[in-house]
Amino acid sequence: MESLDLSRRHAVAALAGSALLSMLPSRVFAQHAQQPLPSLIKLVVGYSAGGPVDGAARLLAPALGQELGTQVIVDNRPGAAGSLGGNAVAKAPPDGAMLFFGASPTITINPNVQRSMPFDPMKDLTPIAPLVDYTNVLVVNKDLPVRNVAELLAYAKAKPGKLFYGSAGVGASNHLSGALLEKMTGVQLTHVPYKGSAPALADVMAGTVPMMFDIIATSRPFIQSGRLRALAVTSRQRNRMLPDVPTMIESGVADYDVGGWFGLYGPARMDPALVARINAAAHRMLAREDIANRLREQGYDVWSGGADLLATKGQSDRKLWATASKGIEAE
Repeated sequence: MESLDLSRRHAVAALAGSALLSMLPSRVFAQHAQQPLPSLIKLVVGYSAGGPVDGAARLLAPALGQELGTQVIVDNRPGAAGSLGGNAVAKAPPDGAMLFFGASPTITINPNVQRSMPFDPMKDLTPIAPLVDYTNVLVVNKDLPVRNVAELLAYAKAKPGKLFYGSAGVGASNHLSGALLEKMTGVQLTHVPYKGSAPALADVMAGTVPMMFDIIATSRPFIQSGRLRALAVTSRQRNRMLPDVPTMIESGVADYDVGGWFGLYGPARMDPALVARINAAAHRMLAREDIANRLREQGYDVWSGGADLLATKGQSDRKLWATASKGIEAE
């Protein structure tokens, strides 16, 4: 996660996005703005309904539609840690009728771990707008006999390979969060991939798998109700939604700092004026107090900026995860 505080970073990002829009010839934008958008835009989510990516998409889809003056609906296409949904958008016509609600693992991790990934996010998708960023929390089943990360690591070392953890799929950020914990502490865990975080989290609560890393947005209600136990958050600083939960670093895992983000993408070769028009709508949406507050209530931070900011972040994170995911491979 960047050391620049969130409010300053978002302000810089917003200025960058405004500069990008101002660089576009006004006559080009005006010409495209006169062309009607599709009457229905499908916002493709590469994960199952009920999970954190789906939840954020369903919050933002109607607001984006309001800003664009058209209908935007969520289209779930789960599988391969978001790659199936991303591939559907990559192969769609670049007319704006199908957009991708891209979670960072699909863009930055999958290319490093999936041998047969059907598309290249850097070549086959058009970055449109950054949307939100987030941190994860390590949660365990309420009956697991551990109260903190130190006890969890001791438990895992006493039972090498017998402590299972769920994830949204091979290459998902919560998978790599677990893999990173193994590499940094020397414990042996066993990964259990699911088609999305929602079914994985349900199995953690049921005791089928004892632990997972999950987005705070979806785990927090179950932590508060006592159905899950939170051990640590994965960011460098504590999260305001779980102020009493220590960080992994505070818990003794030095330099453990992992986060993620969601961004809006379209197929390759989208008209720059169309990209700018949708980006401007995303800016207006994220600037709305009702939307920003609802995102923050769910544990997210608004991440607004230009298409170039999203492209740069995707490229830098892809290089980061190339090192962290070494030795991990999905079919």
